[in-house]
Amino acid sequence: MAKPNGQAPILVAGGGIGGLAAAHALARKGFAVRVLEQAPEFREIGAGIQLGPNIFRVLEKLGLKDAVLADAHRPSALEMRCALSGERVTRMPLDGRFIAKFEQPYAVTHRHDIHGVFLKACRDNNLVTLETSRTVTDFEQDEGGITVTLQSGEQVRGRALIGCDGMWSRVREKIIGDGKPLVSGHIAYRAVLKRDEVPNDLWQPDMILWAGPRTHLVHYPLRRGELYNLVAVFHSKRYVEGWNAEADAGELWAHFNGQRPEVLRMLERIETWRMWVLCDREPVKEWSKGRATLLGDAAHPMLQYLAQGACMATEDAYWLAQKAAEQPDDLPAAFRAYVQQRYLRTARVQIMARVYGEFYHARGPAAELRNQMLGPRTPEESYEGMAWLYGGM
Repeated sequence: MAKPNGQAPILVAGGGIGGLAAAHALARKGFAVRVLEQAPEFREIGAGIQLGPNIFRVLEKLGLKDAVLADAHRPSALEMRCALSGERVTRMPLDGRFIAKFEQPYAVTHRHDIHGVFLKACRDNNLVTLETSRTVTDFEQDEGGITVTLQSGEQVRGRALIGCDGMWSRVREKIIGDGKPLVSGHIAYRAVLKRDEVPNDLWQPDMILWAGPRTHLVHYPLRRGELYNLVAVFHSKRYVEGWNAEADAGELWAHFNGQRPEVLRMLERIETWRMWVLCDREPVKEWSKGRATLLGDAAHPMLQYLAQGACMATEDAYWLAQKAAEQPDDLPAAFRAYVQQRYLRTARVQIMARVYGEFYHARGPAAELRNQMLGPRTPEESYEGMAWLYGGM
């Protein structure tokens, strides 16, 4: 286990799920960590996220699996239905057969809840320092360490820097310099309902995805079934930077017009929508430079169609800490080993997320071919199709 020995801390730019996961994982290996969060408080914007067996494999190693499951909902199946005909396209049971295959559960949770688990773990460790209203704008490095410049003009010294500053990462711009993210042409609207706001005949304990022509709606319970999460996605050329812009309900209705009553009735329950434009980047083979590296969306932003953003960031955090502990006196080499461990797996998720988006939004003959391909699959065949993702970490 690495020991701080009075050395400068490892700096983490960003206190979201990935940043706090990295801080926790590094602190467990004995590293002092200083988290610099730009917001005035540590909180997670958004609503529900899905957690595959791969993240639970990591959470178990980080000692946080039970804490995350305490507030999560475990659906009994993942189901796709046609938003035009209402027919079930495919269903993946999440019962004992799923557990036997992957040795871990599948769950859904509120972003605030899993973020809170990581936040508590960091607060409980005296090797982690948490700071707010600290926006990283630049950094310079030398043989002895790294100097970060904050928006205030203040400079902070550390052993190394981990950029966990998301899709529009300033740290990435300094390391890779590949400009703005790629706009996918898809927009996501999200909302959360209380249990009593959902009609009983529409309430489903499972995760349901309604696949339509260039649209989809997904809904599932959150927080032990007390809340209901809805995300509606459609194709649009509109662009707004960020994750929490106010949404135009009229634009939503124009895209979902003519779909199943179950879909429209669910959308009618929403009074306030928030939206974000879906972006990603082309996979890269290297996202470290000396004592600076990237993690999560800053390293490999992906579309949400495989529901793996938080999962990949948490996997990153685990492997970053592992490689740093193996070479605590040569963090540049440790960071190179970490990227080598991660780049192909994360690149595959980035690419396959785009493919799944095409599946979900297929129309005409493409939708018929999708249904013919997915419809006859047995549960075991469905599991095998996801083994590359859920079976790893």
